[in-house]
Amino acid sequence: MAQTSANPIISDLRDRIQHLEGAAARRKSVLPFGVAMIDERLPGGGLAHGAVHEFAGGGAGAVDGAAAALFVAGVAARTKGKVVWCLARPDLFAPALAQVGLHPDRVIYVEAIREEYVLEAFEEALRFGGLAAVVAELVRLPMVASRRLQLAAEGSGTIGLIIRRWRRQTEAGDFGHPTAAATRWRISVLPSEPLPVPGIGRARWLAELIRVKAGECAEFEIGACDAKGRICLLPVSADGSDQTARQGRRSG
Repeated sequence: MAQTSANPIISDLRDRIQHLEGAAARRKSVLPFGVAMIDERLPGGGLAHGAVHEFAGGGAGAVDGAAAALFVAGVAARTKGKVVWCLARPDLFAPALAQVGLHPDRVIYVEAIREEYVLEAFEEALRFGGLAAVVAELVRLPMVASRRLQLAAEGSGTIGLIIRRWRRQTEAGDFGHPTAAATRWRISVLPSEPLPVPGIGRARWLAELIRVKAGECAEFEIGACDAKGRICLLPVSADGSDQTARQGRRSG
């Protein structure tokens, strides 16, 4: 028995098994949205920690892209601790993030001159551990890179949030390529919530869950993130403007 316990091969196998068991336990931890109809579509009842999740605007325009960024900021706002945000284009509007609950004192911004460096910073931050969430703004996400990021997230138990951004319409097609992300979302802007009096109601989004491991796709009409990063389900507008807007974006 003493010789068996001292065998370096067996010891190495035990270490690997413990690592895999630890990663599996961390994956069971989730961040729920707090909306039953959405959480029940996600394995475990929320966005998995120790995993990477993708988000993109429903169109190539800046409005839908901003909605996707705010949706991600709302997710990050509902975590506890520091958030690292990696980007190559210095056009992020921090006050908007604060309005959805992600205050500046929680965010560490990492600005890179090239997208390859954004990927490197994102992976390093995921591997670091101890962070509430790590966000990256990327144009492309190759399968090999996404697998590395997923493994990094699994190893630390940190939730990784990727915002896919495009400078031109031709780049948007890359979002259709497969990646190792646990979930993939598409966010589009809809007409604001109607009010009984003149004015502008709560912003409304179409959140499409277009890929989820061990789950089914779905779409939701939601109210935009509030000051604590929370969303809600809102009724579809009676005049059919939601459907018109949705068809216009898909045809474009």
